[in-house]
Amino acid sequence: MSENHSSKHRSGAPWRNFYGRLKGKGLRASQETYLDEDLAELSPGPVGWEENPDRTPLDLEALFPGKEVWLEVGFGGGEHMVHQAAQNPGVGIIGAEPYINGVAMLLGKIRKACVENLRVHPGDVRDLFDVLPAGSVSRAFLLYPDPWPKKRHHRRRFVTPDYLEALAGVLKPGAVFRVATDIPDYVRQTLEQVPRHGFEWLAEGPDDWREPWSDWISTRYEQKALREGRVPHYLTFRRV
Repeated sequence: MSENHSSKHRSGAPWRNFYGRLKGKGLRASQETYLDEDLAELSPGPVGWEENPDRTPLDLEALFPGKEVWLEVGFGGGEHMVHQAAQNPGVGIIGAEPYINGVAMLLGKIRKACVENLRVHPGDVRDLFDVLPAGSVSRAFLLYPDPWPKKRHHRRRFVTPDYLEALAGVLKPGAVFRVATDIPDYVRQTLEQVPRHGFEWLAEGPDDWREPWSDWISTRYEQKALREGRVPHYLTFRRV
């Protein structure tokens, strides 16, 4: 088999293994309505390979005129993303999340909060990285990512070269990258890998990773961790 056939989809997309759930239990009727009525209007533009095979960069100025752009990777149920959008109306926020139940939850929260400075990519963030202009994002969030606890699955974590190199490419110099996790080994891998890909850790003392950020809102994933006795860590990096 040729390299082209073995490494690329017929659309031209590279083969990218995806691990994790795309859909959970059945959606409520209201959530189906949110997906049918709201999701297309909240698209950041042509992200997928089928609609953008040339990987033309998104026009972020047209999307968010005069605004900084922030990115949330894997927004879960969307509570943090909506909170940040409401607190920062002068910022445009793009979220990527392949789990459609989480996307539906976010859409419901957007309706309730009436925020307009959000866009949603319901898919793999690597496809979004392809079309975000280089050096265009001012802040990124990775909050309670899938821990992939088994050692043989650590290469599936976000804090690996495949993801971090792409993230570094779309962040502006000086951009902030926040990571929250309750998994000690994820902390270890984050502190090992992120500085290798163009970031510096900003902690000066223990409170800088033990205490949440001043604008933090605790997510349902964090509340579950606390109930189960796990300790959150809040890591802040800067793109150099």
